[in-house]
Amino acid sequence: MHDTVELEAKGRPTAVIVTGEFVHEAEAQRDALGMTKLGTVVIDHPLSSLTEEEIGRRIDQALPQIERMWLTPSLPSP
Repeated sequence: MHDTVELEAKGRPTAVIVTGEFVHEAEAQRDALGMTKLGTVVIDHPLSSLTEEEIGRRIDQALPQIERMWLTPSLPSP
């Protein structure tokens, strides 16, 4: 999360990818770092022990969200 906040602050588009189980924790950390408007890409949990097909489904979940984040101008945090 720290790297993402630093890159976003420098104007570099980023994407934080978390599973649904960790959305609250990611948003709390993002807020604590002062980047409250930074979006989060959410994919299904878990990530460990996935087959190649399941990994492909996670990619399919993430890509549209990432593209939307990268192509939508970000708003500066207060």
